[in-house]
Formats: sequence, C-alpha cells, structure tokens
Amino acid sequence: MSDAKKLNVADVLKGESPLVLTATLEPIGGDRFQPAGFPEVGHVIYKAPRKDGSVENVCIVDSAASMANHLESVCQRSAHDLDLVDDLSGMPYLRCVTGILKDELKLPEQEREVVFTSLTEGHRIASSYFLDGVLFNGDEKTETKLEQDLVRKFGVVLPETKKAHPTPDMWWSVFKTIFELDPNSLVHGVLFPQWQIKIPRALTAHLEAFGAGRVDRSGVKFDRLGKTTSGQPIFAVDEATAESIRATFVLDVSLIRSFGRKKGSEQLGLTEEGKEFLVALALWKIQKLLESPFRFRSGCHLRRTMLNSGNDEVEIDVGIPTAITNARFRSEKTADNSPSPPIVTDVFWARDELYRESQAEVSNHNIDSEESEESEP
Repeated sequence: MSDAKKLNVADVLKGESPLVLTATLEPIGGDRFQPAGFPEVGHVIYKAPRKDGSVENVCIVDSAASMANHLESVCQRSAHDLDLVDDLSGMPYLRCVTGILKDELKLPEQEREVVFTSLTEGHRIASSYFLDGVLFNGDEKTETKLEQDLVRKFGVVLPETKKAHPTPDMWWSVFKTIFELDPNSLVHGVLFPQWQIKIPRALTAHLEAFGAGRVDRSGVKFDRLGKTTSGQPIFAVDEATAESIRATFVLDVSLIRSFGRKKGSEQLGLTEEGKEFLVALALWKIQKLLESPFRFRSGCHLRRTMLNSGNDEVEIDVGIPTAITNARFRSEKTADNSPSPPIVTDVFWARDELYRESQAEVSNHNIDSEESEESEP
C-alpha cells in the first residue's frame, strides 16, 4: 500500500463529513462464510435494485450493532481478558467490580474482581449496572452511586423542580463528563432516557456481501455413550458465498466537531485535542479490525484486501498513544486542588446483589423444600 493516501487525524476532523471508508474483504480459506442469522430464520439476503434496472442479491453479514461490538472488542486483550491493550493505556473507561469488603468499607484495587467494563456492556456508561453501582474513594467504598455523581456533573436536574433535562448550555458539561469517564461512549453513542439525553453513534459500520448465494448444508451430533435422549440429531448449517464482501465505516465528523467550541476565551465542551482523540480512536478501531484476519464469528474469518475512501486507496496510520497524551484526560490536581480521580472508574456491587439465583434455581429450591416438608412425619 505504498501509493495509498494516509489519513491524518487533524485533516479528518477539519475535512468533509461524513468520512466514508470501504474495506473489501475475503474469506481466509475457501469461498464460504457464515453471516449473522437466527435459528429457523437463517441469514438475510435481499434484492437490491441497481441503476441499470437489474437487481443484486445482497446478504447482511453484520449489522451496525454487531459491528460496534466487533470494533469495541479490539480494545481489550481478549474475550476473557478485559484489560485494555497497550495502545490504549491511559484511556478512561468504567469497570463493574465485586469482592469481599474489609471492615465493610475497604476493597483494595488488587482484590477487586472485574465483572465487565463499559467496553463490553451493551449500554456502555448508561448501563444500570454502572449507574446503580457505588463509587470508591481510593480503596474505600462510598455511599455515592454513579448516577448521583452524573446528575451533579451533568446538571440535568432543573433548579427548584424534580424534572431532569439538560438545558442547552448544560450539554457542554454532558459531553465533557462522558469524555472524561468513558470517551468510547461518544464514539459509539449512548442513551440516558431518564434524562432525555441521546447521543447518536459517531462511528457506524455494517458488513454486507454482494452477489450473494445461500449455502444450505447439514451436520450431525453423535451421542456415543447414549446418555441423552437426543439420539443423533441432524441440524441445519446456514452459510453463504458472494462475489464480494464489503465493510463500510461512516464517521460523522460533524457530530464530533459539535462536542466543543471556543466562545471568546472560554472553552465549551471538548477541546480540539479532545475531539482529535475521538477521531483517532475511531480510526484506530477500524485499523485494528482490518490489519489482520478477524473472526467475526466461528464460520466467518475474513481478511482485508483493500481500503478505500471514495475512489482513493487509503491507509490508516494513527498514533493513538500520542492522542491519549494530548487529550489530557486527568490533570494532576482538580480545580479544588484535590487529587484527580483515577483514569479507570470502578463501581461496586456486593456479590449477593450482583449474582442472584436464577428463577429456575429458585423454583427447584422451592420444589425441594416442598418435597422435604411432605416427607416429614
């Protein structure tokens, strides 16, 4: 890709909006692949009309929501290791943690069990698991929920009322607060319906196959020991072939630009460096997803052959560690000269509240209790 045009973060932020990137992909082995689908429904192939009057079979391989999950997955070390990759060291995010408190208050960092993060939870910072969890002051659990902290920082409760809604001038605080706690939420969108705050996706993506054909095959499950009642069931496997597979990434640069501006000498919302970081993070995600073969699901292992912006072949080269440094997520001291909060925000749940018995377990427990009572003399 020596002749490819390099994408520069500052130029992208000041350039045309949206930035549309198209990646051509191919299966790493053979020509079949497994699109997203559901049992008894399979994958979706629709007929797309073309300008010459013809129609083309197009298969939806991954939706915008699925692609967002894939783009977020490249931020962590693996599916079972939720720490950020080295490139993103210093980027803020949230963790839901549990553990055994000492003296009913303290829980040292090294003894916290991470359940999930704002990069793995579907609603990101707006998830109830984060909003209803309590914050730490150092190693000590507080009584303050994240929701209470956000209400104060957002300023969404109108004076002398119980109504929660950000007035226009408070949106700058909303953008800045989310950026400082979980900037990933500004890239992929976030919704707080209770406060009428909706920030759409800045980065949207979808994966489609063109000239697609359905491949129906079957499999069989062997019960060699005969310990189940299923026998040897035959099941359907839904796959596809296609003339070409394309991933489309749309970056709403105008939306990112709207997150902050200068008003005289006053900075409203995000700084230019903050907005550049959001662009850098979006481009870095695309780069990591495409730089090596990526497994979108068990039967869908694809590699990139080309990346284009319009008719131009492009190359993404983002210095994400520098962008993190320039964003200055935390200063050494806050405005009131108190220590800055940590880059990673932990919210705590007690084990008995986080891990509840399933309804089936409760039902089985009740049945066992009834049987025990009936067997007593």
